[in-house]
Amino acid sequence: IAINLPYIEQIVRGFNIPIIMVDGYEADDTIGTLAKQAEKEGFKVFMVTPDKDYAQLVSENIYLYKPSRMGNGVSILGVDEVLEKWQIERVEQVIDVLGMQGDAVDNIPGIPGIGAKTAVKLLKQFGSLENLLENTDQLKGKQKERVIEYAEQGRLSKQLATIDVNVPISFSAEHCVLEEPDRETLAEIFKELEFRGLATDILVGPKPEQPKESKTGQGDLFAGMPAPAPGLGKGAVGPAAHSVADKNIENTEHEYHLVDGEKARKALIERLAAQKIFAFDTETTGIDANEAELVGMSFAWEKGKAYYVPVPADKSAATGVVQEFQAVQENPDIDKVGHNIKYDALMLKWYGIEVKGKYWDTMILHYLLEPDLRHNMNYLAETYLKYQPVSIESLIGKKGKNQLTMRDIDVERVAQYAGEDADITLQLFDYLLPEIKEAGLLDLYENIEEPMIKALARMEYNGINLDAGFLENYSKQFDEELQQLERDIYATAGKPFNIGSPKQVGEILFDRLQIPYRWKKTKSGQYRTGEEILAELAPQNEIIGKILRYRGLTKLKSTYIDALPNMINPKTGRIHSSFNQAMAATGRLSSSNPNLQNIPVRTPEGAKVREAFIPQDENYVLLAADYSQIELRLIAEISGDAAMLEAFQSGQDIHTATAARVFDVPAEEVTREQRARAKTVNFAVIYGAGATNLSGQLDISRKEAGDLIKRYYERFDGLKSWMDAVVKQAKEDGYVTTLRGRRRYLRDINSRNSMLRSHAERNAVNTPIQGTAADMIKIAMADIHEHLEAGDYKTRLVLQVHDELVFDAHKDELETLKPVIEEKMKNALEDLKVPILVGMDTGENWLEAH
Repeated sequence: IAINLPYIEQIVRGFNIPIIMVDGYEADDTIGTLAKQAEKEGFKVFMVTPDKDYAQLVSENIYLYKPSRMGNGVSILGVDEVLEKWQIERVEQVIDVLGMQGDAVDNIPGIPGIGAKTAVKLLKQFGSLENLLENTDQLKGKQKERVIEYAEQGRLSKQLATIDVNVPISFSAEHCVLEEPDRETLAEIFKELEFRGLATDILVGPKPEQPKESKTGQGDLFAGMPAPAPGLGKGAVGPAAHSVADKNIENTEHEYHLVDGEKARKALIERLAAQKIFAFDTETTGIDANEAELVGMSFAWEKGKAYYVPVPADKSAATGVVQEFQAVQENPDIDKVGHNIKYDALMLKWYGIEVKGKYWDTMILHYLLEPDLRHNMNYLAETYLKYQPVSIESLIGKKGKNQLTMRDIDVERVAQYAGEDADITLQLFDYLLPEIKEAGLLDLYENIEEPMIKALARMEYNGINLDAGFLENYSKQFDEELQQLERDIYATAGKPFNIGSPKQVGEILFDRLQIPYRWKKTKSGQYRTGEEILAELAPQNEIIGKILRYRGLTKLKSTYIDALPNMINPKTGRIHSSFNQAMAATGRLSSSNPNLQNIPVRTPEGAKVREAFIPQDENYVLLAADYSQIELRLIAEISGDAAMLEAFQSGQDIHTATAARVFDVPAEEVTREQRARAKTVNFAVIYGAGATNLSGQLDISRKEAGDLIKRYYERFDGLKSWMDAVVKQAKEDGYVTTLRGRRRYLRDINSRNSMLRSHAERNAVNTPIQGTAADMIKIAMADIHEHLEAGDYKTRLVLQVHDELVFDAHKDELETLKPVIEEKMKNALEDLKVPILVGMDTGENWLEAH
């Protein structure tokens, strides 16, 4: 086996499958940690393993996916399935069962004489292993003797069975994106291993085969699997996933011309000016349009033909060449086609060109048709055109310090590559537009997504000002407190040590200070010192609380306080985040590089980071405008529930009104605790949380949580009726829609697997709400952007964060624009029965304005 491991790793890397390793920690602990972190970020997580121990990690959003083995078929376990399979009342009791019965495979001894059935029986009586060991007087005979004799072995067994979810690693969705395989590298590996068939297939693709009938009845490789989360290397679910690209640039007739010289460019421009629509693409020195330099532009308006225009490295000379194309690029009567056209439009904006006319973005078109799938051009070309484009890596190499830029490549090779990009984009447009029309999504594209592209391009170009000096001073304050914490920690420990080292922290706490430790150690024998373990132990010694604070401040400092100043664009002195329009299946926007939507605000130290975001100068202030309880208002609107509508229309506090109905008390007698519970239930309904999830949030029993949900639906029966109806309709149509017609396909809505089906049913309820909220703020953003541009205002939209818009507002325009912004946000959707409220505030920084 050992001799095969290097080859296995080479093959996995060749397929560009992300690999995650943490020295000193077991795979199950690493997987458990990442699963819990991904869940907190809103992902549905599937742990693919036959290991039953993983059942302890299952939750409302984490599932155990047991692959098919020896004809047994795929098995996917959610909370209900785990409880039924193990015959327990709470998922946490999985480790109690393992602690009692043991597990020979993992060398967990357990308590002799206690098997699976006995363990379940004892758990029903005592609730946990610890409670059993504290009440051995209630046992009899041989069983009592063995439990007493092997008590410590039982405790140790439970520790050994417990999966640690505090491995020092951070989940990164971007790291998990599945990229195209490196076919040349894989072919060489397969040749070396004498896998001749695989070596050939990986280069030219295997012959297509008819999928065999699967046990789930879906008939494809992904049968039984849920539609994957956007952006996480998802595979298409359905026939498109199995297309084979049998065409490429070498075996397909094409004419890709290098257009160099003023005379040739002039002739091209004359031909472009005669078109009603053309596709274009930019070749640049990097992936950040706000920092990269333009290398060239390619154009296409006929299938199989394209034209590439290189530009000089000198910025002034390059600008001169680019501006020769200004008339055609700024002609509003010529439609422009691109793949992620926002990037190209933003690139040209830095060269003085404002791309006008209708935008046709093939990435967004496909996103509307298949929001859960991938949208990169290579994937679409292979799937729909059966064509395999030239990979960028074949020109510039893989990521790393030796990677070239397009400017380093021979211009003839770049011309072929760039021409192909424009040509394939045009062909994809010709394929996707009829599909959009047939699906009834043209209005959604033309009136929401297309204007949104232009608004986002401007917003990214604007960027936002950052007070680097403030963060530098803030960092020094952190340094002072961290140094004081270090001194305090060392004084208690009696010696200095590396507080950032889990190994040394464990040795200090559990060896030197003799703090009781009851968890399973790592395979290398190290103590586990994750946040949950230390938080539980914190009352036993003040050093633990100080270590936790030290860790928290260190992470905040490195992730935001010290990192953000390094992200300031040297050209502008501002931060320019990228806003992703085709990531979330619900239609919501996300941001990256940096992710400004995830700046922590729940702690005072985290919230203070927002204080660093400031207006551009003393003539401006930051204006924040956000929707109030928009998703609850929309669920009232969409469901038509009379009680919810009445609460909003009469201006009642919705959480108090909910508590009054659920707990059968007058509104004026609702307690703070009742309101808090009602608030939790209100939002739990939106996200489809069940009794198990709610019991954890409210720290009540699963039965109490179930009863609470039941009473909620009895009091808001209109809501329940709508939820039942939308699920029923989804089962018939296979998809759900927002108020503006955005679709989300639910391929598992009729699955025979109850877990997959219930997951799809939750999405059927959630998507119309979240998606409509996303549509609303997109419409508002586009309308406000258009108003600001048309009025030549100095005020600019600089951020979108969930349900909030942030403006860099000129003080002289503030009073004029505030009512306009409010009106456009409130009336983004017309003829709503529920009132839409928008809160607005200003400040000298983002924290003040929020």
